[in-house]
Amino acid sequence: MNAFESKQQLDESGTGRQDAGEGPEPKDKPEFSGPYHHPAAGWGAAMSVGKILVRERALLDGPRAIFRMNHEGKGFDCPGCAWPDDTKGLHLDICENGIKHVTWEMTHKRVGREFFAQHSVSELSGWTEFELENKGRLTEPMVYDPATDHYVPISWGEAFDMIGRALHELDDPNQASFYTSGRLGNEATFLYQLMARELGTNNLPDCSNMCHEASGRAMKAALGTGKGTVDLEDWETTDALFIMGVNAASNAPRMLTALAEAHRRGAQIVHINPLIEAAATRTIVPHDIRDMAMFRATQTSTMTLQPRIGGDMALLRGMAKAILDMSATDPKALDKEFIERHTVGFEDYREVCDATPWDEIERQSGVTRTDILKAAQVYRDADRSIISWCLGITQHEHGVDTIREIVNLLLMRGNLGREGAGPSPVRGHSNVQGNRTCGIDHRPSEALLARLDKVCGINSPREHGLDTVATIEAMNRGDVKVFIGMGGNFALAAPDTHYTYAGLRNCELTVHVSTKLNRSHLVHGRQALILPCLGRTEKDEQENGLQSTSVEDSMSMVHLSVGMKKPASPDLLSEPAIIAGIAKAALPESNTPWNWYVGDYDRIRDTMSEVFDGFEDFNRRVRLPLGFRLKQPARELVFLTPSGRAEFSAVPLPDVIPAPGTLALGTMRSHDQWNTTIYSDNDRYRGIKNLRTLVFMNPEDMAERGIKEFDSVDIVATAKDGSVRSVEGYLAVPYDIPRSCAAGYMPEMNVLCAIGDYSTQSDQPIMKHLKVTIARSAT
Repeated sequence: MNAFESKQQLDESGTGRQDAGEGPEPKDKPEFSGPYHHPAAGWGAAMSVGKILVRERALLDGPRAIFRMNHEGKGFDCPGCAWPDDTKGLHLDICENGIKHVTWEMTHKRVGREFFAQHSVSELSGWTEFELENKGRLTEPMVYDPATDHYVPISWGEAFDMIGRALHELDDPNQASFYTSGRLGNEATFLYQLMARELGTNNLPDCSNMCHEASGRAMKAALGTGKGTVDLEDWETTDALFIMGVNAASNAPRMLTALAEAHRRGAQIVHINPLIEAAATRTIVPHDIRDMAMFRATQTSTMTLQPRIGGDMALLRGMAKAILDMSATDPKALDKEFIERHTVGFEDYREVCDATPWDEIERQSGVTRTDILKAAQVYRDADRSIISWCLGITQHEHGVDTIREIVNLLLMRGNLGREGAGPSPVRGHSNVQGNRTCGIDHRPSEALLARLDKVCGINSPREHGLDTVATIEAMNRGDVKVFIGMGGNFALAAPDTHYTYAGLRNCELTVHVSTKLNRSHLVHGRQALILPCLGRTEKDEQENGLQSTSVEDSMSMVHLSVGMKKPASPDLLSEPAIIAGIAKAALPESNTPWNWYVGDYDRIRDTMSEVFDGFEDFNRRVRLPLGFRLKQPARELVFLTPSGRAEFSAVPLPDVIPAPGTLALGTMRSHDQWNTTIYSDNDRYRGIKNLRTLVFMNPEDMAERGIKEFDSVDIVATAKDGSVRSVEGYLAVPYDIPRSCAAGYMPEMNVLCAIGDYSTQSDQPIMKHLKVTIARSAT
C-alpha cells in the first residue's frame, strides 16, 4: 500500500507544463544545458521580469507595484520571502521572484461560480498545479456539493454558520486543527490563535513545523531565544559570511545585494551546499544601473565547499577541531574571556572534538581535511563572523544538533552580542517568523498563555497541541475531524502525499482560506469550503478606513504593509474578517469583541502590545521609518537558558553515510517556483527546460548504475519503518553533486517522504535526507 507510481502522483498532484515566467512556450522535449554560467539575477532576471509583465498584462500595474513593494510607510510587503527591507531606503528593493509572486496575485483572470459550474472536482483533480493556479483569483465563497461533485456558491454568513456547527458538534475541541502558512499577517495571526485557544485547543500546526522548527529548538536550547540575533546592518559590517544549505538566488534573491556588497568591501564569503548554486558564483544586482549597463558582475563567494547531504555537522566539527588545534600556539584563536564569562559546557565540547578523528570527519562530511582547514582559517582570521543557514540544514534527522554545532563554533570566538557577528537563519515565507512570535505555537509557554488569559479574559488550554505531522496522523485516525487552513497548499506541502490526502479526505470538514485554486481544494473532507481572501497587494477597507497589517522579517524587524490595488472581487474578505466571522459562529457566547477588532486593526495591535513582550507601544513604533526591531536577549548577552549562559552542545557525530547501493536524496525548489506554486517547468539556474519529474545525480553514480542523461529511472525510498514509496519514469540528469547524493523537486518528491520519517529532535519531516535506490526503468 506504500508503493506509489509517479503517474498516479502526477494525476493528483501534477505540476506546470506551461511557461509562466520566462522563455517561449515549452517544447515537448526536455532540455538540459548544464549549470548556469551567467551572473545570478542581472539581465536574465530583467528579461524574465519583462516577459512576466507582458504575459500577465501588467504593464501598468506591474511597474506601479514594483515601486510600492517593500517601501516603508506607504507600500506593501512582498508576499514572497522574509529577507529584510534595505536599511538605506533603496527605491528598488525587489527581486525577480518577488515580482513573479506579485504579478501572479495581481492577475486579471478570475475563478468564480461560472468556472466551478463548468468543471467538476474530479475533472480538476487531473489538472496540473500550474493549470489550477493559472486560472486566476478566487472571487466568492464556495461549498462542495457531493451530489454533483462541483463547488457551488455559498454566502459568507452560511459558510461561517457551517463552520460554527461543525466545531460545536465536536466531542472535544482537540478534534479541530488550525493550520497557518507564512503569509498570514500578525494581526490575523493573533486573532487566529486567540480563537483556537478560546475554543479550547493548542492544535496550531504551521509551516515552521516543516521548515525551521529545528532552528528554533536548537537556538532556544543554546541561547534561550528561538531566533537569529543579527540584523541587516550586521551583514553590512561582518568580516566573514558562511552561507549553509541555501539557494539564495531563488529562495532569498535580495540576499545577492548583501553578498555583492560584502565582496566589494573585502569580506570573505564561504558557501556550503551539496550543489553549487548560482548565488555562490557571481551576480549583477538589477537595481545597480551602472553594473547592468556595463555587464559588470560581482563575485558572491570566496570559497565553496560541497559536503555530502547531511555532512554539514561533520564539516563544522572539523572547523571547531581546527580552531582548538590553533589555540595551542595562537592565543587569539579562542575568545577565552567570552567563553569563561558567558558560556557553560566548553570543556565537554573540547573533549568531544578531541575525540573525533579527522578521518571520521572527512568520511562523514565528504570534504577533505585540507579544505576544512582552509575554511577554519577564514573563520580564525575574521574578527566578526556570521553563519547563515536554511532548510538544507534543518530538514534532517540531526538538524537540531547541526545548528547547535553552528552555535558552538560561534561561541568559541565570541561571535555573539557584537556588531557583525552571530547566527542568522534564513526564514522562507514572508511572515513565518511573525506567526510564531504572535502565538502560532502548538507548544506555547505558560508565560504566553497566562498573559493571553489575563488580557483577553479567556481560559487557554495548557495541553500541548498537534504539529503538522501529528495533525496528519490524527486526521487518518479520525481524531481530527475539522481542518482549517489559513493560506498555503497543505495537501502538497506536507510529506507522504497520499497519506496526507487520505487524512484530509477522512475529515468531516475542510476549510481553506485562499487567493487561488490549488490542490488542497480538491483533496477535501466530506464537507468542504473555499473562502477567498484579500491578497497582500490589495486595499483592505474596514469600518474605520484603509487598514494596514504588520509583518516580521527573518531578522526580527516588524513593519507595516498597506495594499495598493482594488480587490479582485467585492466579495473578498480580509483574513482578520474571515477569522472573526468563524469565531463569532463557533463561539456565540464569547466576550471577545471580534467585530470591534476588525473595524480597526489598531485595536488588535493595542491588545497585542499588552500580550507580547517587545510589542509595547506597538501602534506608534510600527509606524516609525522601517518599523522597529524586536529585542533578542542573546544579542545583549542575556541568555534565558537554565544556566543563564550560552550552552555548548557536546554530542558525537551521526553516521550519515548511505548504505551500499543507496543514495541520500534531498528535495528542493526550482528557480521558477515559490513553495508549491509552480510558474513553469523551467529552472534557469540549473539549466533545465520543460521538466520537473527529474533527479539530479553524480555522473559516477549514474555510470555505476548504467544510467545515461535523460534515461528514465525509478526511485524507491525506504522509510524508517521499512516501508517503501516510489516514483517511476523520472529522468536522470548528471550534475555536480557529491557521490552517493541525489536531488529533485518538491512537491513532486514529497510522496517519497513517509509520515514517520521525521526528526526525533525537531519533529520535522526529513525531506533533505531520504534513503533511496535509483535504477533504470524496466520499460
